[in-house]
Amino acid sequence: MSRTIDAHQHFWDPARADYPWMAGDALAPIRRPFGPADLAPLLAANGLGASILVQTRSSLDETEEFLRTAHATPFIAGVVGWVDLTDAAVGSTIDRLRGLPGGDKLVGIRHQVHDEADADWLLRGDVQRGLASVIAHGLTYDLLVRTRELPAAIATARNFPPGRFVLDHAAKPPIATGFDQLWADRIAALAANGNVWCKVSGLATEAVWTDWDAERLQPYVTHVASCFGADRLIFGTDWPVCLLAGSYGEIKQALEQCLLRLGPDVRDKAFGRNAAAAYRLPG
Repeated sequence: MSRTIDAHQHFWDPARADYPWMAGDALAPIRRPFGPADLAPLLAANGLGASILVQTRSSLDETEEFLRTAHATPFIAGVVGWVDLTDAAVGSTIDRLRGLPGGDKLVGIRHQVHDEADADWLLRGDVQRGLASVIAHGLTYDLLVRTRELPAAIATARNFPPGRFVLDHAAKPPIATGFDQLWADRIAALAANGNVWCKVSGLATEAVWTDWDAERLQPYVTHVASCFGADRLIFGTDWPVCLLAGSYGEIKQALEQCLLRLGPDVRDKAFGRNAAAAYRLPG
């Protein structure tokens, strides 16, 4: 098997920057600094050799910091950063980022689309222009959407056949309230586009945080696997957000169990090879 990758993790320091999504008592357990020194032993203890560091706020400063961190941290295989897709000069911004230390590890771009008031934000003319530039620069685009925004994501994937898209957290199915057929149908429609991969990540925090296990997650993993197939599933922990529901090891073990039930080949590809293909990881 190729190197094993946690394809979705974050770093942050609430003392140095604002994270609006982190407000409220429920998120207090993760409202503290998390960095490479915290993640390194977790990767080692769980048999993972690399990670992909993903943006957490709409900030070029954060992206630049993440590239510097990646440059100094061998286990970070790639960075999914942020740029302003509505900026006509987004291509120049990407070029500048690539020229920074760690710029060779910039593999993707993401925006918190599910926080936009407009469900069709992705389809705005200026956003589509920005996406065209991201794709022209050979970067992958991470789709951070829920069921509400999936139609716009489906249309976007169709609009850019040469592009590569990664759906984060399987579009956050409402696991806590039960299996949702609208989510399932829209996932199938998105997966019909062969240029979209799906991260099996962030699922435990969509369940009841104190009452979940692999059995609760299995129907959702099984559904995305039936839609995307073995070659387009990607494993990620969503650490440290996942700590709201369980330890790093518990999250990894549960998702691995779900994937193994679908076959060892499904598990092996999801734990490395598919992420390397989706993000064209260097090395």
